[in-house]
Amino acid sequence: MMKLSVVVPVYNEEKTIEQIVEKICFLKIKGVILEIVIINDASTDRTKVLLQSLSRKYSNLIIVNHSSNQGKGAAVRTGFKNTTGDYIVIQDADLEYDPQNFKFLLQPIIEKKTQVVYGTRLKKIPKKNGSMSRVRFLLHFFGNRSLSLITSILYGQWITDMETCYKIFPRSFIKNIKLVGTGFEFEPEITAKLIKAGYKIFEIPITTNPRGANEGKKLNTVRDGILALMTLVKYRFSN
Repeated sequence: MMKLSVVVPVYNEEKTIEQIVEKICFLKIKGVILEIVIINDASTDRTKVLLQSLSRKYSNLIIVNHSSNQGKGAAVRTGFKNTTGDYIVIQDADLEYDPQNFKFLLQPIIEKKTQVVYGTRLKKIPKKNGSMSRVRFLLHFFGNRSLSLITSILYGQWITDMETCYKIFPRSFIKNIKLVGTGFEFEPEITAKLIKAGYKIFEIPITTNPRGANEGKKLNTVRDGILALMTLVKYRFSN
């Protein structure tokens, strides 16, 4: 029996937090036990109150509250410290990613083909759903493809979607390395350190429902893209 720890960083997600928690809790995967670790990164809306209610409803929830907003990377790192599973996966608190994908993402691990799986959105140009504008959607797509190509060149391992939320890896990896990213630079940092630690990343195609800024999307494509590029270069040439 495998235990999977689902780490959910949350900041001002009162509109979707109940739905995403229910989606995870109702998920049934043969041979897999789910542990859900939610980190409330000092939300200023009703997120904390809703989480308190959810904790009374579901017994497999672990909720940690930050006293101040520290960023997605910091929230994820807090989540890692509170996990007890064999493997870890990151789940955004909005409804952009569907936890039903866990069934497919875990299969190569269950079959012992690999220890690390990424859910890739970018094997081909995805369909634009949600309220994200066409220009922003394409900018985000080509920006991510460019970062993934740079990752592949710098680290010698082909990756199509370095920025994907869905990264599954053994918890033992977290015990042996130090992660420092506090914001969205966490994504290239963990990818760089997984590859440098000798892990082969296995990609499985997934579909998502991209949301726009008016729906709470917090990623700034240009600013965070530049930071991601700097992070990739930094860890390629440092220990």
